[in-house]
Amino acid sequence: VLAHDGVMATLAWFMAYWFRFNLDTIPEPFYGHAVKFLPLVIVVHLGMFGLFGVPRGAWRFTSVHDLVVIVKAVFFGTAVIAVAIFLATRLEAIPRSVFPLHGVFLVGMLVGARILYRLYRDREVSRTPGKRVLIVGAGAAGDMLVREMKAAKPRIYQPVGFLDDDTNKKGRDIQGIRVLDNCSKIPSLSKLLRVELVLLAMPSASAEQMRRVVELCDQSDVPYRTLPKVQDILDGTARSQDLRRVSLDDLLGREPVSLDEERIRKRIADKRVLITGGGGSIGSELCRQVARLNPREIVLLEQTEFSLYSIALEITEEFPDITLHARLGDVCDEPGVVDVFLAHQPEVVFHAAAYKPVPSLQEQVRETIRNNVLGTEIVSRVARKHACETFALISTDKAVNPASVMGASKRLAEMLIQAQNSLSSTSFITVRFGNVLGSAGSVVPLFEKQIYEGGPVTVTDPQVTRYFMTLSEACQLILQASVLGQGSEIFVLEMGEPVKVDYLARQLIRMSGLIPGRDIDIVYTGLRPGEKLDEELFHYDEKLAETTHDKIRLAESRSVDPEKIKEGIEKLIEASRKADSLAMNEILKHLVPEYKTEQPFDEMQQLA
Repeated sequence: VLAHDGVMATLAWFMAYWFRFNLDTIPEPFYGHAVKFLPLVIVVHLGMFGLFGVPRGAWRFTSVHDLVVIVKAVFFGTAVIAVAIFLATRLEAIPRSVFPLHGVFLVGMLVGARILYRLYRDREVSRTPGKRVLIVGAGAAGDMLVREMKAAKPRIYQPVGFLDDDTNKKGRDIQGIRVLDNCSKIPSLSKLLRVELVLLAMPSASAEQMRRVVELCDQSDVPYRTLPKVQDILDGTARSQDLRRVSLDDLLGREPVSLDEERIRKRIADKRVLITGGGGSIGSELCRQVARLNPREIVLLEQTEFSLYSIALEITEEFPDITLHARLGDVCDEPGVVDVFLAHQPEVVFHAAAYKPVPSLQEQVRETIRNNVLGTEIVSRVARKHACETFALISTDKAVNPASVMGASKRLAEMLIQAQNSLSSTSFITVRFGNVLGSAGSVVPLFEKQIYEGGPVTVTDPQVTRYFMTLSEACQLILQASVLGQGSEIFVLEMGEPVKVDYLARQLIRMSGLIPGRDIDIVYTGLRPGEKLDEELFHYDEKLAETTHDKIRLAESRSVDPEKIKEGIEKLIEASRKADSLAMNEILKHLVPEYKTEQPFDEMQQLA
């Protein structure tokens, strides 16, 4: 590039003289002075080109910006040359018109050469088969991706350039493809280069980086795809060319969980494990993960027959050597629960059975308290009497400063488990976390259904936020927490940063190939009874402590009076027998003083 620009400066210098003398021979002494000062002209212009960054501009993608840079470099270079020659000669035998003519010719020649090259390359590329793609990420993954694109027969993709936020990479060639600029130029370059697809070659990118790039891709109105995650490529479950849609996992940034597998296996292997709510989202995933740890038996207790049948069929097919007992039953049925313990003698219990959807449960006060509190009391008491080793309650962030019946019932369940621990050799622990992507009752399946039906997508409030994690990660950390606990602890899973539900809805719409507000409307319905704008993972009276696992924290639990809990449970049982939802809610509020609800009790009684 420098050699070319030096030649252009030479030609422009002599052309200026030639035009000054009406396209005739340059007479002496003018010709001699032109030759004498030629080295100065070349050195000054090349210096200015380097100073203004002219060589860094990619000829293949010459734009108005490059034209402006060239004009500035030539203008200042010509000015320096004119001043230097004036000081040396007082412009004797140097026509003054040579300087502006030289500048005009040099700009024209530099810009013209670049435009002609771009037109030539565009013509060549237009003849090359394949979809025009812009690659975001000029690292090893991008390099490998281009190699595979070029080797593919027939050619499916035609890379037109790289973008990368590493300024040191700008201007480099990777497999013959130029690194053009940073990621902020995705919208403008997509239009300029007639890009048909943006490929995100950033398998190690953080969630924040992915969200930023995806938002820029959305602005370009060009489809985008991403590479598989690094772990999937290393595991051999995916290849680098296996392009896929950007998933919520990418945007929420849930990193792979590192587990103390030896301790977990020691806790589960050759043990009889009971999972209540075994047909639900969390219960069934716990069953899958426990089955990999070689338990002696798995016992599933589930009240929905189809859910129980589905997970039992899946486990027996995938793990034919596992002894699985699928028991249809209700955790509120004490004789049935006792029968399960007598028949199978479980040593480890994961209590995942619970009613969860806040809006509907707000209208079902009696059943919510009966299942979430009284059911927990029955299972934990029977587990204590049968001297189980470990009992893990699956709780929720809605138990912190609850505003709903469901949240308050789960907080009381946490307190109940603490009380049980003080009466037994069994290690009773609680594991608390936020929303699980894709679980039954979560917003994601609802949004997907609404998008499939053409909208609108309903969001309660544009400012509402929630914590999210994947189902697999939640269950992995539940297993990890079960080996950390000694008894009475409340373990809180690290949930990352809260995510706006409105953002989640918009991304799901975009990932479906649609535009929010244009193809699918978003309607704000307002917060429903029992819902909060933001959820919390800790109560202000709970002291936070680190554990040996970086994704599990300890909420040093508040003191619990076992006698008060026992007395309250007896009152709830009596009110439940009378189907007195109002009394049950008042007892719940007494036992959980932080429980606040704006819904009148008489209205809740009418709904229940």
